[in-house]
Amino acid sequence: MRRAMTTRLAAVVTAVLLSGCAGAGGLDGDLVDDWAALPAPGPFTPAAGLCHEADFTDVVPLSAYQPVDCAAPHRVETVHVGAFPAARTTPPASGSTELRGAFAECDGKASEYVGDEWRAGRLRLAVAIPSGPGWAAGSRWFRCDLTELTTVEAAARVVTRTGSLRDALRGVSPLRLGCQQTRGGRGGAVQTLLPVECATRHDAEFVGVWRAPDVPYPSRDADWVPLYTGCRSVLARYVGVPDDADLRFRSGVVVRPPGPGRWRVGDRGVRCHLWLSDRTVTGSLKGAGPAGLPVRIR
Repeated sequence: MRRAMTTRLAAVVTAVLLSGCAGAGGLDGDLVDDWAALPAPGPFTPAAGLCHEADFTDVVPLSAYQPVDCAAPHRVETVHVGAFPAARTTPPASGSTELRGAFAECDGKASEYVGDEWRAGRLRLAVAIPSGPGWAAGSRWFRCDLTELTTVEAAARVVTRTGSLRDALRGVSPLRLGCQQTRGGRGGAVQTLLPVECATRHDAEFVGVWRAPDVPYPSRDADWVPLYTGCRSVLARYVGVPDDADLRFRSGVVVRPPGPGRWRVGDRGVRCHLWLSDRTVTGSLKGAGPAGLPVRIR
């Protein structure tokens, strides 16, 4: 009798438990059939708008990808991420058409990001690509990275900064190039440009950027002529004077092209400066016109 009652009690408890499970939130006893399917694994792609504590490298393995918020100290900021064709099987070589195309895309995106031509500031743009293993795993991205520099002259050092470069050149900015004081070298040539406040006496000023055509890096005196001619036209527009034969008697010009390595990967932006070899001024000559930049008679 006792054994029969125990058996019936067990049956009742089992029935209650089963009925409770069937009605609890729609569970049907199958523990996996309601889970969403996991996404298929794919190649890694970095994100734009993030910063990096380490110095720029042109090849980035996955193990080195450690982005930080741009409010934290950093030395590199990714402003855009593009993609090479998926069908490409090997990384593009330095100087290749593909890498120059990537730089051209980065060039435009970087200027959009900072709010003006990025070369108008103490900035350097470079393109990073995946490592060999990343490429073999299917990564086809290229990363457009900006860094702040102490100067755009030869002695430039990377600045550890806080805060994003987004809109950094939209308006007045301490990053923006402006009035300069030259330091001479042998033969009276300009060796160095030192930034100064325009209210102080100075003999040079950044006037803009001339974009060189896709030609080899200048190596002979004749190769430099188009750069000076191009920068003189930029100077004329900046000051508001005629771009004619008299322009060379109004002002000298200092050209600062990218180095041979940057030229090879597609950087064709030449920084242009006016240079008053015979006098100094106070204030900017932007829009000064012929009165501000008269023809020198001697």
